[in-house]
Amino acid sequence: MAGIGFELKKLFNKRGVGNLLKAYGYTGVVTAGPMILGIMYLLGIAYVGKVMGLDKHNRELVNSMVTYALLSSMILTGIFSTALTRYIADMLYGDNEDKVFPSLAGILSLQLVIGGLGFAIFLYFAGISFSLMVLNFIFFEELVLVWNEMSYLTAIKDYKGIIKSYIVATIVSLISTLILTWIFTVSVHILLFGMCLGYGIMGAMNYSMLYDFFHNSYEGHFKFLDWFDEYKALLVIGLCSNVGLFFHIVEKWFTDIGVQIQGLYYGAPEYDIPAMLAFLTILITTINFVASVEVNFYPKYRKYYELYNGNGSIIEIKDAEKEMLDVMENELAYTARKQFYTTMLAISIGVFIIDRLPMGFTASMGEHFRLLSIGYGLFAIANVQMLLLLYFTDYLGAAIGSASFAFVVVVGSLLEYYTGLSFYGIAFVAGSVVYYFICFMRLNIFTSRLSYFILSVQPIVSVKKGGFFKKLRHFFEKLNL
Repeated sequence: MAGIGFELKKLFNKRGVGNLLKAYGYTGVVTAGPMILGIMYLLGIAYVGKVMGLDKHNRELVNSMVTYALLSSMILTGIFSTALTRYIADMLYGDNEDKVFPSLAGILSLQLVIGGLGFAIFLYFAGISFSLMVLNFIFFEELVLVWNEMSYLTAIKDYKGIIKSYIVATIVSLISTLILTWIFTVSVHILLFGMCLGYGIMGAMNYSMLYDFFHNSYEGHFKFLDWFDEYKALLVIGLCSNVGLFFHIVEKWFTDIGVQIQGLYYGAPEYDIPAMLAFLTILITTINFVASVEVNFYPKYRKYYELYNGNGSIIEIKDAEKEMLDVMENELAYTARKQFYTTMLAISIGVFIIDRLPMGFTASMGEHFRLLSIGYGLFAIANVQMLLLLYFTDYLGAAIGSASFAFVVVVGSLLEYYTGLSFYGIAFVAGSVVYYFICFMRLNIFTSRLSYFILSVQPIVSVKKGGFFKKLRHFFEKLNL
């Protein structure tokens, strides 16, 4: 993330409200653009389908197909994204930019094939027409491409190019959907085709920017697999974070508020829509973390560690450590206050506004939205603390926090299911509370003894770890892949 921090610092140093809004806008698009676009598409589908006269069953079917593709692709890519980001950072730090772009081709070749095969098997038994299978499969593969590109886009300085890709994708998708609806009539096929077209354009434009930016090499496409063995804790973090985020949603599809839409497609609109809208309330923290913590904290962090690697005296190191930790605490408090205000606004007036939108918002959906907004707010702050643990390479602490979060959400959701508890969302809130306190305590413990963890806990001799992923890389190399 340091690459984006350097560039954003230039924008935030410029005076004027316009430049400040511009800096935050760039940050939001780079860090959360595809996610925001996906949610807007879901909301747009519900609105366009209703206005154009698409019956309720088909509106729910297209929403379910899009949701299944979104969740499946995010879980698949999310498991490996943290370890992949570590590989990218190490290559950039070591001036090995030529090894970055090949890893994108490598991870895509694995995930598009393995994930695509699994999703295709699901679609075969899903109970939809062949044409919808094809469109849903294409959409899933495009999402896998876009989510992986997000791990690389933070190294790109062409913010205008990134925003352009999102705008072009949105406009083309919207116009093509409206034209096809006008020529023919609104249908599931047209709505899904419009989404495929939009994400396809976005993925192609982002890929082109990445290709132009990085020095390309045709070797070492699977070198990143060694990092998966070296940093297994990062895989645990990726898996548990996604399980904790989405399990409580999927579980509701099979409760009394869930409905079987068609075949293997299930949903719970009474819970899904509030969860989706509540998730939007944490974007303020996501954007603020990159814009504020990255820009202000990272220079102090880098200075501190450079003193260890260079000729810093004990006094200089201690002063730099105090300065770094003071900035970290200030930025954490600033981020938490922003999230608190956002959550309070969502709880107090958010439902009032949403209730007046043509989305069929009910009283029970409002209750779910308020509770989930609290849960997502706590999750956002906890996740920032977990990311700071990764900065200090406390991978064990971050993994414990993420695993505890997933465990509480899964167990709590299952208890809700088997006991018939109607207070839906409490399991996610409980998991977020546990996540927050574990990361909070671990961060305090680690930073209070930072010198000890840097100097005394590290291995004396560097040992390269082997395992399944390294063997997999050797296998691919023998095949000259």
